[in-house]
Parts: sequence; C-alpha cells; structure tokens
Amino acid sequence: MPNNKVTDADALAYHLEPTPGKFEITASVPMTTQRDLSLAYSPGVAVPCLAIADNPELAYDYTNKGNLVAVISNGTAVLGLGNLGALGSKPVMEGKAVLFKRFADVNSIDIELDTENPEEFINAVKLMGPTFGGINLEDIKAPECFIIEQALKEVMDIPVFHDDQHGTAVICAAGLINALHLSGKKIQDVKIVLNGAGAAGIACIELLKSMGAKHNNCIVCDTKGVIYQGRTEGMNQWKSAHAISTELRSLDDAMAGADVFLGVSVKGAVTPAMVESMAPDPVIFAMANPDPEITPEEAHAVRPDAIVATGRSDYPNQVNNVLGFPYLFRGALDIHARAINDEMKIACARALADLAREEVPDEVALAYGTKLSFGRDYIIPTPFDPRLIYRIPPAVARAGMDTGAARRPIVDMDGYELSLKTRMDPTASILRGINARARSSQARIIFAEGDDERVLRAAVLYQRQGFGKSIVVGRESDVRQRLEAAGLGDAAGELEVVNAANTEHLEDYKNYLYQRLQRKGFDTTDVHRLAARDRHVFGSLMLAHGHGDGLVTGVTRKSAHVLGLINHVYDVGPHDGAVGVTAILSKGKIILISDTLVHEWPDENDLADIAERGAGVARALGLDPRVAFVSFSTFGYPISERAEKMRIAPDVLLKRGVDFEFEGEMAVDVALNVNEMKKYPFSRLTGPANVLVVPARHSASISVKLMQEMGGATVIGPILTGIDKPIQICSTVSSVNDILNMAAIAACNIR
Repeated sequence: MPNNKVTDADALAYHLEPTPGKFEITASVPMTTQRDLSLAYSPGVAVPCLAIADNPELAYDYTNKGNLVAVISNGTAVLGLGNLGALGSKPVMEGKAVLFKRFADVNSIDIELDTENPEEFINAVKLMGPTFGGINLEDIKAPECFIIEQALKEVMDIPVFHDDQHGTAVICAAGLINALHLSGKKIQDVKIVLNGAGAAGIACIELLKSMGAKHNNCIVCDTKGVIYQGRTEGMNQWKSAHAISTELRSLDDAMAGADVFLGVSVKGAVTPAMVESMAPDPVIFAMANPDPEITPEEAHAVRPDAIVATGRSDYPNQVNNVLGFPYLFRGALDIHARAINDEMKIACARALADLAREEVPDEVALAYGTKLSFGRDYIIPTPFDPRLIYRIPPAVARAGMDTGAARRPIVDMDGYELSLKTRMDPTASILRGINARARSSQARIIFAEGDDERVLRAAVLYQRQGFGKSIVVGRESDVRQRLEAAGLGDAAGELEVVNAANTEHLEDYKNYLYQRLQRKGFDTTDVHRLAARDRHVFGSLMLAHGHGDGLVTGVTRKSAHVLGLINHVYDVGPHDGAVGVTAILSKGKIILISDTLVHEWPDENDLADIAERGAGVARALGLDPRVAFVSFSTFGYPISERAEKMRIAPDVLLKRGVDFEFEGEMAVDVALNVNEMKKYPFSRLTGPANVLVVPARHSASISVKLMQEMGGATVIGPILTGIDKPIQICSTVSSVNDILNMAAIAACNIR
C-alpha cells in the first residue's frame, strides 16, 4: 500500500491554519441591514419565541433544532489514547462534528464536559435537551458509557446515540449480513466469537442477537477469557447478560469450529492457529485500531476461504463508523425522532448491505482506481459512495415511522429521497476522487520551482500523503535551507532534487530542444541558456524525456509567461489544441470556465474546440458535462456582433455530432439558474450548465478572479488540457493546498 505519512507538524498545521480548529459558525439568513437585525433579534424574534412557547413542536420550524446534533464527551476514552480529559478530547469532537456536516449535511457542535461523574454528566446533557435535535455521545469509557446512555434515553425525548457502541455495531452487522450471504450461512445457525467486551463489543453482540443470532451460539471473551455463567472475576452487569453455560475458558478454545470472529480488542489477539481451527468459510472481523487482531494476509495464509474485514482503510472491507452515524441521524432528524431504536439501526445495516450488492457507480470506481464489485473483498460500501446519502436515511426514517419513533412522519418519500440527492456538496467527493486516483497512480511529479517555500511544502505533502514521488527542480543547498526555515528540515532527505548541474541528461535535453527551436531563431547558446538556466523549460524537458510523469509550475511567474516557456518544449499555442479549464467550487456547486489560459480571442471554431476540451475535463472529474456558451445576450437578444460567435459556436458542435449537452448563446443566470432556464423551454440543456465557454480570455480571467475574491470560491486551475503530457500551471497567488491539488490533477493525467 502507498505510504501516507502524517507528521506531528502536519497535524498541528492542519488544526492551526487558516484559523484554529476545524469549523466556524456562519449565518444562514441576511444580516446586513437594520431590518435584518430587527428580524433576527429584537423585536422580530419575539414572534417565534411566543409561538414556540405556545407549541414546542414549532421549534423544529423556527429554529435550527431539527438539524442540530451535539457531539458530547468527557474525554475518558479518546480513540486509542485513553483518558485525555475533556479539553484534550476537543480536537476529536470537532472532527466528529465536521464529519456530520461533510457526509450528511447535519449541523453539529462539540461539547466537552469536565466531569467523570456519571450523574453530573447526565444532568448536564439533560438540561441541554431543548437546544438539540439529537445527542451523539463519544469517547466515554465503559462501564460509565452504558449508565450514561441508558439514563439519558429514559429522560430525553430526542435521539441519544453512543457511536462508539452502536456505530461500530451497525457497520459490523451490515458486513456480516453480506459475509454470511456469500458463505451460504444463516445468522441463527452460526457460532459467533466476540473478543473485547467493552462498549463496542457489547453493542455488536446485542445488535446481532436482535437480528436473530442465538444467545447460546454467541461466545464473548475479554482479557480474562470466556465469559461463562458462574464467572466472578472482572464481571459487571453488561458482561453477565452475555454469559453462557460452557466448558470453554480461553479464546483459543472458543475459536475452534467458530463461523464468525468479531474483534474489538488488541493487535495480535488472534493467531493463525486459531483461524485455522475455525469452520469452513470463516468470517473474521478484526476491528482493533490502529492494528487488527490479525491481518488479512496472516488470515488468508492459513485460510484462503476466509472473508476478512478490519477497521483500516488500506485493506478491503473497512468497518468505518462514518458509514453509519451521519445517515442514522439524518434519517432520525428528518422525522423529528424521539429516539434511534434497534429497528432503525437494523434498517441502516440492511440498507448498507443491500447497497454493497448493487453495481458500483463509475465515479466510485474512478476514485478508488479499481472496479469494485460485490464479493469477498467488497461486502461493505465505501464511505465515499454518493448513494449513501439518499439510500440510508430513507431506510432509517421508514423504520422510525413504522415503530412510532417519528414525531413528524415523511409523507412524500420519493420527494424526500430527491431532496437528499440534491442536498450534498458534490465538490468534496470530486476532490476526494482526484486524491484517490492520484494515490492509485503513484505518479512522479516534477515541481519546477524549488526556490519557493509553498512549492516545497506542497512537494513534501504530495509525497507524505502517499500520492507518489516528488521531484524538485532547484539547488540542493537552497532547497535544504528553505525546508529548514519552513520547519521541514527532516524532509530534505525525502525529496529528490534535480538541476542542470547534477543531471546526466543535460546534453540530451539540449539536443532535443535544439531540434525544436533551430528554425525559430534560436542558436545553441540560446538553447543552453534555456535548458540549463530556466527551471520551467528544464522541468518540461525532464517530462518530455520520461524523467517524471507530470509537471507543476507557474507559482513564481505569470501564467502567460510560463506558458510561453513551456511552448519551447511542447505545442501549447492557441491552434495546437491546448485549452485552460478552471474549476470554480462554491456553495456546493462546481463550474468549469474555459478558456482561461490559451486563447486570447477565439473564433467560433476555437470556441467549439474549447467546449469539447471543457467537456472532457468535466468527465474526468466525474461530471456529466452540460456546456453553455455564455454572453451578455440570450438567444439573440440584445443583438450584437460581439455575441455573434457565441451564437454560431453551438452550430459548429451540432455539425460535429458531439455526445454531450450544449446550448447558447445565453446569459450566465440563464445557464445556471433553473428558474431562469424555465423561461426558455426549447433549451437543449436538461439542467444547469457545469461548463461555461466564455467569449475571450480576459472575460474568463475577470470571472474567475471576481468569484475568488468576492464570492469566496475555491479555484482549481487552470487545468491545461489538450497536450501530450500532464502539465499544470498554478497561479502566483496559489496556496500550498492549491499547488497540491494541481499536482494531484497532474497525477490523475487529467488533460
């Protein structure tokens, strides 16, 4: 598996920049005029206050309660770090809060309670009940977590869910449904061995029993061995509930003939000999983190027929809680649920299992760099499957309605599913897909500007995040000095630093360049100067000779100047097929704008070429391209010769018989706004455009920079497409993350 090194410095920088922490609060209503303030606060706020006081259910209509979850902990069992205390747990709880938002659009806020007294904890959470639509308990040690959750469920009328218990249990159950299906076994017949009788383990076995597993077929073990009837050492009421009458005393004894092993314990708890003693087609869920009880390689070495899952992302079948808790709460919140009951959890597990059996969308396969299909190495959906948001919450909501947990049942379930499809921000999944593909390709990326700290930071991150190999153009002493100044001195030995003085290929580079330029007014002295002294040309020559797989440059010079230098090595002129496509990510939408780099004033044929290149980039990013030729006019009004080429360009595409949607000329609001588009029912676009072809490079540049500076958009690009090799030109204002994104795009060979 690729190396994905995260250093202490990386982690601290991530939490420090651009502002401390991982999220902020933004207003969802206008807050600019005096009238706005009067409505938001006094006197206007009195009206909903009185309405809610009269009818508490209206809090779901007039406040954010219905989409607000508290992530609450006292920090007594933080990840694998132990008791760090309330304040020490805050980064984890902030992380959980942003996962809620990222995966299910659930607003969430973290609350850390500075007490280890269960009664104090219970009382504090109970008193906060009116604020939230749900409570997610996190990282509380056993057995206090059982006491706290049970007490809060009894006194609160909103869902209370301890994810360390039930989140793991739900994903485990989903995987087990499919593992047993593949092995031809039924849950009521199999012998299940659980190792680890803490919060997650107890929840797993209880949920499986709710699904049909028989009590006497389930053997629970802890550090003292099998939990059997009559045992007194290390027992509590939660363990006692799962004690059985048996002569077995050790995990080794219990594993003989077992059909299923569930591990939420420690690395190395299971030996190959134990696995070898299991029943045919054994199911092994080794979920200890960060290292499983036994690795898939070790298990398969003795039992090739085993189906193995772990808690790690670098192995198939990851038992990942993020597949469960965001969607459980999404479904529960949307029916204003009083609780998340077993039926809702089982519905979630079954919906996940069903989803894994379906054909995997191309965008998921593209993101993971491999074709995923239901089988022994794919029994649980991936966390980035876009179908999760509209498949799992409806199943949870139905179960909640069927069991009486819903305050406000959903009447139009089809409409609900449609609303979920359109709710999520597609940009995060697109960026995740790019990163996953980059890791899969393991490309060697040439960073041409090794004298810039931002470039060096991006090069280090590219390599440490497991994307591939970074090759930096620069002087070794300069690179080392700049890395040390940036606090990355330890990275100096990780990067390959190349320059004209230390390469053995300089003569080959110069000969190649002379053949290209000898009839363009360049003599050998000019060629030597370009090849040996200009890093943009040198990096391009490295790429042309296969000494790297992609090139990233442009941070230190204007893009037009850099493009001219690259043109010495590659044909990137306006009539060579090269086009610059810039991706704008803003408010949950992604729009591609073309051409932002090459064509100064394209004619209708150039515009058609630009449209085709833009559509190609859209497809490479996982989008179904819808191209709009935009202008200040819409379908001939107002009449202007300046808009004429925008009106003709669609006809050029029509004659070419392209296989994507296109339309024009049209104003930007008509291209992007569904309501405006409805005024033109004859339009060939079936939805808002995602590729905008603009009249000239200056208008493209103005549009992009205006969105970036005034709209707060994230800008990726311009993505240089239509040339032989992946070369990406950054802007001079690029951040480290921008440069890293461009490197990932180059690694994905999007061109």
